[in-house]
Amino acid sequence: ESLDNLSMDSFWLEVENIKQSAEAEQEECSLADVKTQEGFWFSASEEAAAEWLQDAGLSDLLGDGASENDNIMLLSTLTKTQAAAVQRRLDTYSRSRRRKNKHPVRDVRDIFGVQQLSGSRMQVCPTSLGTVPSPFWLSEIQDDFSSVAETQDYSCTVRNPGKEEVFNMDVAYSEQAAVLLKGSFLSESRRLKDGNALTKFKISKGRLGLTRIGDLSAQDMKKIPTLALIELTALCDVLGFELKRNKAAKLKTTEKRLFGVPLNTLLENDQKLLPNTKVPLLLQALLSCLEKRGLETEGILRVSGSQTRIKSLEQKLEREFYTGLFRWDEVHQNDVSGLLKRFIRELPAPLLTAEYLPAFAAVQNIPDLKQRLQALNLLILILPEPNRNTLKALLEFLSKVVSRENNNKMNLWNVSTVMAPNLFMHKGLPNKIPEGKEKQLAEGAADVVRMMIHYQDLLWTVSSFLVAQVRKLNESNSKRYQFCDKRIKNLLRKIHADKEKVEKKQAEPSKTVKVHASLLLKDSLEVHLNNATRVADVLKQFQKNLNNSMECTNLLLYEVGGNIGERCLDPDTYLLDLYHINPHAEWIIKQNPS
Repeated sequence: ESLDNLSMDSFWLEVENIKQSAEAEQEECSLADVKTQEGFWFSASEEAAAEWLQDAGLSDLLGDGASENDNIMLLSTLTKTQAAAVQRRLDTYSRSRRRKNKHPVRDVRDIFGVQQLSGSRMQVCPTSLGTVPSPFWLSEIQDDFSSVAETQDYSCTVRNPGKEEVFNMDVAYSEQAAVLLKGSFLSESRRLKDGNALTKFKISKGRLGLTRIGDLSAQDMKKIPTLALIELTALCDVLGFELKRNKAAKLKTTEKRLFGVPLNTLLENDQKLLPNTKVPLLLQALLSCLEKRGLETEGILRVSGSQTRIKSLEQKLEREFYTGLFRWDEVHQNDVSGLLKRFIRELPAPLLTAEYLPAFAAVQNIPDLKQRLQALNLLILILPEPNRNTLKALLEFLSKVVSRENNNKMNLWNVSTVMAPNLFMHKGLPNKIPEGKEKQLAEGAADVVRMMIHYQDLLWTVSSFLVAQVRKLNESNSKRYQFCDKRIKNLLRKIHADKEKVEKKQAEPSKTVKVHASLLLKDSLEVHLNNATRVADVLKQFQKNLNNSMECTNLLLYEVGGNIGERCLDPDTYLLDLYHINPHAEWIIKQNPS
């Protein structure tokens, strides 16, 4: 209890330091509160529903139907719970428009192609908000998906600290939650402050291996945020939670070059000096300085440097950083940590974005740890790429600080409580905290930061079910189905025919394929695949043929084309299974770019 009190004291001390710094510059900061935000799209209103559909890439459904092919392709990849989430918001929008006697919009059943079908063909999706009809054709497409969800055990028991649990990414989180609602389950206590007591999760790899953020091509990765948003909304619908969202903040222009500059602008300037820069150079320099000289410093991050010196250093950095004249070795570690926190706070929009900051804060209200992590995983996938990359760099550094706990006296909860105010308080969100809610919001914000630090490897993984949806989108785009009056029947007939072809191919016990490595080897490598052949085996075989000292760890195998743009393959991917999923892809060996 004394440790917990000390940790929360650190939180409020950090808040006080931020307020003093803000007062000096006549700005206001407050902790993001999930119940006072405005302009959200998870709630039931016309504007909210329309904004959600736009963010989900379904804005064409609000028009006259002139351009709905792409929407139908996206809808055809959805699970039952995801389809129900889309339909609920379309229905909300339609009802609201009719009440206001505005220009008539299409009935939601027209969108899903069920207007001439009897009610007996409608499926029911179980959610905590009641029964919502789900379009039969989407349900038919996803029947196999749902049957897999229902046969797996997602029951939650009281957590055993230190015991490893499976984290399933093969089945949509909302489908897992819907199955859980059919039974009863226990959830662990809401919050554990002892880092050693946190549950260990192991991601279920499956035979297609894991996909990390960065493994997919930029083209495929652009599809992920839309799918993740729909899935997050479906998950919250099933759990009965209403996540809220701010409207995008208007960014003020600044004459500064480093502090208070939007992430996109910083990266554009940095990329002129170093192409392919993904994290601002100033942040890289701050983290590098702290890693070299600050990780062993007792109370690093918690012990505040001099506000006067920090302000002076900021001005000096503005003048000298890009000239290379700034001397980092002359700066005290606590002042560098102060600059780091100041850099994060001074961003014109929060690092977690103004739109999604309330959603990150609301994660604390989900009782089950696994479902909190599922929501966080989806939120991180929704973040813009510059924000996600910058957040990852920060969390990797914070993890290193925690790893030196014996020397710096900063455990996971200490670091989380100190950093939470810097991530969740922002001058652009001057909201008042409801009386009596301070402690709950403070602990909740620290708990979210704690999860992001401790489970970052899991959170930066792209779920297999999302990758499968990207594949379906790519297949639909390449086939360019021409929808007419019988478009739904034709789509289903084609999908079932494709399914039969895949099943026939999966019966093949072995296959010989070619693996290309034009930069390393003139001729392609013929590889005989069986049910046990993994990516790691092919790379070892290639290394033998190459006959040089290049280590297998420096080589990567990519899946290119077919129903994927490009994907870096997990060493434990079983290649015959992958061939059956994507028979038209090429496999290319490349050197690890890092």
